[in-house]
Amino acid sequence: MFDILTLNAISPRGLARLPKDRFRISSDAAAPDAIMVRSFNLHEREIPPSVRAIGRAGAGVNNIPVEKMTARGIPVFNAPGANANAVKELVLAGLILGCRHLCQAWAFARGLEGDDAALNKAVEAGKKQFVGSEISGRTLGVVGLGAIGRNVANAGLALGMHVIGFDPGLTVEGAAQLSPGVRRVDALEDLTKEAEFLTVHVPLSASTRHLIGADQIAALPKGAVVLNFAREGIIDEAAVVAALDAGHLTSYVSDFPVNLTRHHPKCVTLPHLGASTEEAEENCAVMVADQIRDYLEDGHVHNSVNFPEVRLARTTPHRIVCATSGVQGAGGRLSDALKNAGLGIDAMVNVSRGPLTYFVADLDAAPAEALVRELAGGEGVLTFRTL
Repeated sequence: MFDILTLNAISPRGLARLPKDRFRISSDAAAPDAIMVRSFNLHEREIPPSVRAIGRAGAGVNNIPVEKMTARGIPVFNAPGANANAVKELVLAGLILGCRHLCQAWAFARGLEGDDAALNKAVEAGKKQFVGSEISGRTLGVVGLGAIGRNVANAGLALGMHVIGFDPGLTVEGAAQLSPGVRRVDALEDLTKEAEFLTVHVPLSASTRHLIGADQIAALPKGAVVLNFAREGIIDEAAVVAALDAGHLTSYVSDFPVNLTRHHPKCVTLPHLGASTEEAEENCAVMVADQIRDYLEDGHVHNSVNFPEVRLARTTPHRIVCATSGVQGAGGRLSDALKNAGLGIDAMVNVSRGPLTYFVADLDAAPAEALVRELAGGEGVLTFRTL
C-alpha cells in the first residue's frame, strides 16, 4: 500500500487513477510515499524521509525545492502541456483585453449614473477614450515555444496575425508541432523590433528573470502590448510601467497582480487564472497521478524535471531501481554486484541526467535482504528500491 499526501485540492478524476487497493490518499499522511501539489509551497515544509516522489499538477515547479530533492534521489514530476489549451485561451483573451481596453471601458460603463438618456449621452461622449486596435494583420511575438507557446503561436496565425517565435531550446518534436507559418528567429532582438504584441511562455529561472527588461521594451514598436501569462518576474514590471507612462506601450496584461501594476490605468491584472479551468485541472491531475503510480509501482520515469526518462517493460516479477550521483561507473558496479550474488539480469536500463544516474533491472530471483542493504548503502547511492 502506498500513501499519497495531497497538499492542495487535486481533481477527483486524477485521484481516481490511483486504485484504492494500492493507494491510500489523505491530506495529513505523516509518512507518505509521494506528495501531490498544485500551488503549495514546499520550500517552507520539511519533506519526510519516506517520500519517494513529488508530483506537481501543473507545469511550473517553482514551489518545489527541486535541487534538494535531486540530492535526495527524489524525482519531481510535472504536467507539461496538460494546461496548454487553457492558458492559450486566456492569452487570446488577453490580446483582446489589451488592444481594445475592455476592462477600462467596462469600469467606465459601470460607473455611469442617470437615466437611459443620460447614460447614452455619457457613452457617446466618453467612448472615444477607449478607441483600440484590431489584432488581424498585426505582429505577435512569442517568446518560448513549448506546449503553451506553440499553441499561442498557432492560434495567432488562425486569427490572421503575423507570428514570430523565439526559442533557442526548441526541440525537433516541438518544431514539428509548430505551424510553418510561424517565422522563427535566432535572437530575441530580432523579435522585439517587430512585435506589436509580445507574449512570454518560458519558466522562471535565474536566466529568464527580467528576460524582458527596459532594453527589450524600448525595442518594441511604439504602441505595443505586452502580456505575461508565464510567471511573475520574467518581465521587469518597473520598466513596463515606465514605458506605459511614457506612452511607448499601450497596455500590459498580466496573470500576476503586484502593487506596481494592479492599480495602473493601463494595466490589466488577473488572479493567476491561466490553468484555472476544470479541464486543465483534471488533465494535470490525471497526468501526474499516472506518473507517480508508474514510478512507485514499476520505477518508470516520465515528465520528470530532474530525473532521466526511463521506461522498461517488465520481464520478471523481481525489479530493482537505484539512483546514484557523482559516481562514475555506478551502474556497472551495481550489475557486477548482482552477478556476484548469483542473480541473473533479465533486462536492464542505465540512464544519466547530469550527475544523476538511474538504474532499473529485472532479476531472475529476488535479492536477499542483506544484499539489498549492502547495495542501498553503496557509494553515491541516493535511493534503492525493490519492486
